[in-house]
Amino acid sequence: MVRSSTVRLTKEGYERLKATLQQEYKRLEEATKILQDLTGTSDDYDDSGLEDAKREKARIENRIDDLETQLDRAEIIGENDPSRVDLGNVVTLDDVAAKREMRVQVVSPIEAGVLEGDLPKVSDESPLGRALLGRHVDEEVTVTMGEKQRRYRVVAIS
Repeated sequence: MVRSSTVRLTKEGYERLKATLQQEYKRLEEATKILQDLTGTSDDYDDSGLEDAKREKARIENRIDDLETQLDRAEIIGENDPSRVDLGNVVTLDDVAAKREMRVQVVSPIEAGVLEGDLPKVSDESPLGRALLGRHVDEEVTVTMGEKQRRYRVVAIS
């Protein structure tokens, strides 16, 4: 059973988050050094550059806290049943009106919006992601986005 606090990620998404955390640690080191340099040379502690450096350091620390929390709560998605769409599956869709195929991967919101090669990642909380979850090959879904509706047929699940 998945706890509500669990963040379900693909292995690639987990690795991407870890790499982002490492980048943020480096940024924190740089921000700390800048802040130390400004503190050591500033005669006026109300200096706007010093305040900006403090705010930037705090933003980076908050980002690190968020990333660490997400990684601590992460559950890496294993192999899914290819007979129905679930988190982590790559789904080939036929856009019924446009008569064209597209492929998307259904992922958690934290991984969504990333483009790897030509494979867009859509959140399971987005209209398309919600409509696809639990569907089988040859099922059709209608997705409402704003005032537009699109119909898709599930062609393949992998």
